Amino acid sequence: MATASSEKATKKPARVPKHANGHAAAAPAAAATDAAVEPPAAADGSRAKSAKKVRRALAEPATAAVAAPDKVKRAKKEKVVRDSFTMPKSDYDKLAQLKQKCLDAGVAVKKSELLRAGLHLLDSVPAKRLLEAVSAIETVKTGRPAQS
Repeated sequence: MATASSEKATKKPARVPKHANGHAAAAPAAAATDAAVEPPAAADGSRAKSAKKVRRALAEPATAAVAAPDKVKRAKKEKVVRDSFTMPKSDYDKLAQLKQKCLDAGVAVKKSELLRAGLHLLDSVPAKRLLEAVSAIETVKTGRPAQS
């Protein structure tokens, strides 16, 4: 027959949650106090179960308060849309000329960046000037060009 001291259940240390990088988080203040709080023994002898519930209840608010400052809101990136269009060879050559002009100035630029810069410039001009620029452009048949 076992003595009363050997029947006494050993207390497991409180589980410390780990951060995403795998390192253990600093022990919250509530974890130190849960050892001092002893729940009353249940009639059916489920003292260990109720002790876990008390530790969880004490640890939850402390970990939530510790985790809140760690979160940093990131700026949401704008969704990118892929599209294709048709343009005359002369306009396509103008893109190459503009790219070279930027390279001469020491700035590497892509065709899409040039087109977007042009959109921003057109957006900044008055409506009358925009309509003049649009009317000066010849309309092009849409779709893929014929094999030549």
